[in-house]
Amino acid sequence: MLEEIQKTIAPELERYKAIFRSALQADNELLAAALTHLTRKPGKMIRPTLVILCAREGGAVTDEVLHAAAGLEMLHTASLVHDDVVDESAMRRGQRSVNALFDNKAAVLVGDFITSKALTEVALTRRLEIVDSMARLGQMLADGEIQQLNNTHSTVFSEQAYYEVITKKTAVLFETCAYAGALLGGADAATIQRLQRFAHLVGLCFQMRDDIFDFDESLNVGKPKGNDLQEGKLTLPVLYALNQELSSLNPQPSALNHFGRLALRVRALEASRLEIQELVDFTIQSGGIAYAESEMQRLANEARTLLSDLRDPAVAHALSLYLDFVIKRTL
Repeated sequence: MLEEIQKTIAPELERYKAIFRSALQADNELLAAALTHLTRKPGKMIRPTLVILCAREGGAVTDEVLHAAAGLEMLHTASLVHDDVVDESAMRRGQRSVNALFDNKAAVLVGDFITSKALTEVALTRRLEIVDSMARLGQMLADGEIQQLNNTHSTVFSEQAYYEVITKKTAVLFETCAYAGALLGGADAATIQRLQRFAHLVGLCFQMRDDIFDFDESLNVGKPKGNDLQEGKLTLPVLYALNQELSSLNPQPSALNHFGRLALRVRALEASRLEIQELVDFTIQSGGIAYAESEMQRLANEARTLLSDLRDPAVAHALSLYLDFVIKRTL
């Protein structure tokens, strides 16, 4: 599905890849090795594809659009490198993370280097609005990561707090991609706003799909089943299961049953592997996956309504397929 979309923008993606590869070069031996490792599996170019499609709706995919796409993907890559240090993750995209391959000190500095390269690429757009949006994005990504860390100390199982985190950590990145592409492509203000909202909803769906993956070890997603719980993260499926259980068994909101206490042990990184598996099984049996799927579909339905007024029918169709890919992907 994504391949079908990308065939329609193949020339633009080739130009983008050349810019991206050229920017991530270094003479330093260790840095060059880390960058080579990172770009060996570059991913599916999900975000650059969104930038280019939104620029097409505006009318033109210029070099400035591609520099913005490269800068945004670099900032995303840098945030993943830093996140792996924070989470002490050993795997990323099915291969060893930078911090596992080298060490935390090297990984932090590699992330810093890529961030500086991202800023250079965005500066090449010569548009202050794009530079400003990139700066705000960097702040939001860090804010979201810190808020997620802070949530591990909470005794409340809040869906609102979950949505705040995934908005800052994921949805805002997609939203900024749409904004940059549409603005640089020449779209009017109303279209830019519509595409931003569409991308925001897509980003929420993207993260929810990722969170659902954590409960199915049969999927080849580069992380083991229950990995989020292993890192102390309670995602939407677990939160729903816990709140359903607490509301049915405990008339007093402050009271915690077995699974509530177990969830707090997970957040405190005190739970054993067997306890984590128990919480995984409880989540599945309590309908947590089905609930998350239904919420993702609700957001996707709203996103699809925003495509009807786009100027270019081909772009609207491509973005509809893009949304289908996000909600139906298996990795």
